[in-house]
Amino acid sequence: MPLLRAGRPRLSTRLRTLAAVGVTTAVVATAAAVVTTADASADPAAAAATARDFAPAARSTADNPLAGRKLAVYKGDGELAWPPYRAARGKQKKLLGRIALTPKAKWFGSFIPDNKIARSVERYIADSQKGDPEKLVQMTFFRMVPWEAAFKKRDVNAREAASYKRWMNAAASAIGDAHVALVLQPDGPISLFQNPARSRAASLLAYSARVLSAQPNTSVYIEVGAADWPYGRSGVKNVMRFLLHSGIEYARGIALNGTHFTATPKDVQRAASVIQALGKRGITGKGAVINTSNSGHPWEFGDYKGPRIADDAPACRTAHEPKRKTCVMLGIPPTTDVARAAGGFSARTKALAEKYVDAYLWFGRPWLNYQAAPFDKRQALTLARTWKYAKAAGF
Repeated sequence: MPLLRAGRPRLSTRLRTLAAVGVTTAVVATAAAVVTTADASADPAAAAATARDFAPAARSTADNPLAGRKLAVYKGDGELAWPPYRAARGKQKKLLGRIALTPKAKWFGSFIPDNKIARSVERYIADSQKGDPEKLVQMTFFRMVPWEAAFKKRDVNAREAASYKRWMNAAASAIGDAHVALVLQPDGPISLFQNPARSRAASLLAYSARVLSAQPNTSVYIEVGAADWPYGRSGVKNVMRFLLHSGIEYARGIALNGTHFTATPKDVQRAASVIQALGKRGITGKGAVINTSNSGHPWEFGDYKGPRIADDAPACRTAHEPKRKTCVMLGIPPTTDVARAAGGFSARTKALAEKYVDAYLWFGRPWLNYQAAPFDKRQALTLARTWKYAKAAGF
């Protein structure tokens, strides 16, 4: 079964980089305002952002657990965009602020040892909420080992499974009753390299979804790839084969486009198709979050013709590149008010989003080398300069 098309990234490269550096990024915000708790003493841009705490979204919290709750930006060295922003001056600081002051989730993974994950999560939540326990914290868990290219060769062994459960139990305990939106295991369909019905990895994802969702205020979204992967007529079928063994019954829903560059309307359609397919299996009430940080100039992995691998595609040089050019541009700002998002989407896309999508989030990281680490300042400055939605985001 050819799961990955030509042009998929050399995933082992990203995994090695992640193991060396604690990476960051990605998740929720709302309306046309960008959420932040920036230190007003840092600079005028941060002070202005402090005043832009978003207004509650119109969508009911009964339908959308993310709506109507304020979010704060984590500011610490674990967020790789923050130190360069803090050190910058003048125009560069203003541009880097468009990334650093936009809500994102810190990534947590095997690069944080089992005996340190609880403290890491506790500190992150405390630093993000800044004394306001009602604010929503954004996180991404990328803990499975082996994963990516290595997982194609073998499943998780017993020792790795025991470590995974220790790590996840400690992380869940540390989250406690904090309000959290959590993306679980980006590029989740890699699990299809092993038979999900018999795979330890699939059962461990189900374990994570159950343990994390048992926390009273945690919304878990299992990553299911993007509109262009798993691809073809079997795309939704393959996603279902993955999800039905990976704990979707426990999770709030699904996440899409964490590492790809697909058009948001296509991801909305994929989300709707998957959720509808789940409904036919009797698994109802699910929602989706879609990453839009990479989708300002959408293209599909198989279309990439640049000199580098697709994961490390360069930023677009202008805000008006031809559609056929495979370069990267920041997309619409994070928002839970999906019906009124800034993308100028069709009425059909808006209607589908309103029904199936909880939020457009930023859990992709095109400002990082290989979307992992380290921070790529030149790429970040170009992305910020060409961001078509900066004004809509309040910058």
